[in-house]
This record gives sequence, structure tokens and C-alpha cells, in this order.
Amino acid sequence: MILGIGTDLANIERISGTLDRFGDRFRNRVFTDVEQRKAERRKDVAGTYAKRWAAKEACSKALGTGLRMGISWKDMAVSNLRTGQPVMEVTGWAKERLDAMTPPGHEAIIHVTLTDDHPWAQAFVLIEARPLVGAVTD
Repeated sequence: MILGIGTDLANIERISGTLDRFGDRFRNRVFTDVEQRKAERRKDVAGTYAKRWAAKEACSKALGTGLRMGISWKDMAVSNLRTGQPVMEVTGWAKERLDAMTPPGHEAIIHVTLTDDHPWAQAFVLIEARPLVGAVTD
């Protein structure tokens, strides 16, 4: 069953300007160390940050809160599997919200996809509840 969906569109040039203006202050407030290392290794640094920004916005929408109610930017983190597939991990208040949304006998799976076409970066997040193997659900 689908628990939530969210999407966001970010302007890469806007993120680039924010990086130029605020540098580490912006990076450290919004992005985890893993996200920063990934972005700084890429040719399109601003595009990589913009996609992750959009993913965090989309995830907060899928959680049904937006960026309020105690959720922090770093409570949502994008990393990649070896295949390159992006994955979203939630911690802190975002994890608490996800757990509260998840029906008993289910596990929550967060699906995320990212794309960009300069000057735009887009993310789509879908949160799915899957029955646990052997769990009895009503």
C-alpha cells in the first residue's frame, strides 16, 4: 500500500548561487557528510546538490509534513547503491514520523528517483508499506 508520495523541482542555478553565497554553512546545515562527499566528487557539483535538495523536499512531502513539525534536513539522506540507484534513509524525527505512518505488521520502503536537465533537478519519492513475511494483518 502507498503511504505517501512527494515530488519537488529545484533550480540548479539557484542552488549554485546558494553554494557560492553560503558555502559550508549551507552544505553543513542541509547535507550529510556522505551527501557532501558524493557531490564534491561529481563534475556537476551544484546539480548533485540540487537533486538531493529536491529529494529531501519530496521526502518531507511524502511524510505528510513538509519541512516543519521538527523535521530536519539531515533527517533525510540520499545515498546510492553500487548500481547507482538512489536510496533515501531517514533518521530522527523523520524516522519517527515514518514509523507512526507504517501500519502494524508492515515495513516501510522509501523509493526515490532523481533526474536533472539543466537548469532543473527533480525528485520523486514514494513511501510503500509492505507486509512483513509471516505477519498477520487486518
